[in-house]
Amino acid sequence: MKKKTGKKTVYKKYKLKEHNAKQESQRGMSAEVPPGYHVKVIGDSRFVIPMRYSNLTPIGSGAQGYVVSAYDLVLQQEVAIKKLARPFQNVTQAKRAYRELVLMRLVNHKNIISLLNAFTPQKTLEDFQDVYLVMELMDANLGQVIHMELDHERMSYLLYQVLCGLKHLHAAGIIHRDLKPSNIAVRHDCSLKILDFGLARATGNSFTMTPYVVTRYYRAPEVILGLGYSENVDIWSVGCIFAEMVLERILFPGTDYVDQWTKITDELGTPSSEFMSRLENSVRRYLMLRPRTDPRPFSELFPDECFPPSSSEHETLNADQARDLLYRMLVIDPLERVSVDEALQHPYINVWFDESEVNAPPPGQYDVSFYERDLTIDDWRVRIFEEVKRMEDTDVLQPEAPQDGITPYNCFDE
Repeated sequence: MKKKTGKKTVYKKYKLKEHNAKQESQRGMSAEVPPGYHVKVIGDSRFVIPMRYSNLTPIGSGAQGYVVSAYDLVLQQEVAIKKLARPFQNVTQAKRAYRELVLMRLVNHKNIISLLNAFTPQKTLEDFQDVYLVMELMDANLGQVIHMELDHERMSYLLYQVLCGLKHLHAAGIIHRDLKPSNIAVRHDCSLKILDFGLARATGNSFTMTPYVVTRYYRAPEVILGLGYSENVDIWSVGCIFAEMVLERILFPGTDYVDQWTKITDELGTPSSEFMSRLENSVRRYLMLRPRTDPRPFSELFPDECFPPSSSEHETLNADQARDLLYRMLVIDPLERVSVDEALQHPYINVWFDESEVNAPPPGQYDVSFYERDLTIDDWRVRIFEEVKRMEDTDVLQPEAPQDGITPYNCFDE
């Protein structure tokens, strides 16, 4: 029954929602449940999943999808299930869905989340609308851990694992592009895995990056200024995350592009003229008109009182070494910024160095040429459907068992 509000706009919105609901029903969201599946409504999302997955509990949601935990009766353990949000709403969303699915299948490293399975309740390409990814279940994201009282062992080991995961991604020709605390998952034993590859992209000599790819607070200067970027764009994000561990607050909380750049230069100073010369003319002219600022000493940015006591077990895990690593990561000019390999050799990190983790067998190469093709939504739908069905028709991967005692402490002890 139409609600008598006296406002035509409200009624129109209601009818529009009703129309959209009917369209979704016609494209794989109908009330009819396929044999062997059951339905669970999580928030405003309807999960239609195989009977093997039970006890669904919401974990979180975002622009890329909804995530729940579930018990897998086949693997006999808990897993995470991500339902991609409107994967075929437009070409960009379809590309992201394909990219995330393919990259998760491509990489294989203990510090990168594993894709255990993928499925869709739709049986035909004509009905295909929903994509579900089954992954390892972690205990928390780094954003939940980062504000605890982390000692040097925890901070160093967490950073080491992020760098190991990044090295593996970069070896496959992949730049993550969206590293932030919520995209890094942690277990109680301090083991860590990088998540979310919907915005990842192939490496190369230089790329022009779409402006709002990375969450603003962790966005590298070369991204803000429209300069070409390389793998070191991820190192800037790691530096911002490390700074957040130390300060227990976001380092550069910009409200927009200009404010983000202002906050960076207020702390790190105006970059060199050589760096400026590599910028587009209009950007360079604008920056040259801004007041010059001197960098603050890192001893002021990260004073001793912000750090935990020095480690009694590893002499290089102390405030001075942590500050030195921050100094090398938080460099405006990407050509001067520390690389992943160099960071892994830094005294604050290399206490954990394990050849099998740092130089794990390389994954296959990501075929960027295919992703760059000018395909329609329906073209991407075909390819995603093929990938999902390929996963459905093969045995699921076995998730890695949690490892106890990796570090001296439980990661969630406060």
